Amino acid sequence: MVKTKPVQKHNRDSRKKIGGPTHLVVRSSRIDSEGCYTTMPIKKGALVVEYTGPRLTIKQADALYDDHPRTYLFGLTDGKHVIDGEGVAAFINHSCDPNCEADEIKGRVWIMAARDIEAGEELTYDYNLYDGELDDLSPCSCGSDNCRGSMYSEKELARRARLVRRGKKKKKTVHKSADR
Repeated sequence: MVKTKPVQKHNRDSRKKIGGPTHLVVRSSRIDSEGCYTTMPIKKGALVVEYTGPRLTIKQADALYDDHPRTYLFGLTDGKHVIDGEGVAAFINHSCDPNCEADEIKGRVWIMAARDIEAGEELTYDYNLYDGELDDLSPCSCGSDNCRGSMYSEKELARRARLVRRGKKKKKTVHKSADR
């Protein structure tokens, strides 16, 4: 595996410069400051873009982002590593009614079209967040009719509710992930 140096952790512009497919652009979003949009139609099932960036251990990611709430981290299924997102894929916002889905294949994360997507549409996937401090609600601003109010997965929301009832706390950095 080739190791790459992480981009400046709080510099959104340096992340955008990494690029991606020419039909994907980053611009202002109603969901969260900036989002990733397609300039051409994408068919259901098509590979949209790879979520790329340096691979870090969770411990390294926690240290890198310990003082900053905005991250570009995508948790890998091994439970030990994350990708610190670079390029246009890092700007794909969360939605509770997404048009894409993330799939990890042999350690690489691919964003795939979950339905036909029209030119000009913002790309979204369900982050299904799975860890973080109990007081971090990670509110969702997708605006969909079926919005659950949080970027945490339904399973994680149920787990958190149980922990709160029991009075326990868990402290970790929040990571994006495909379904767990």
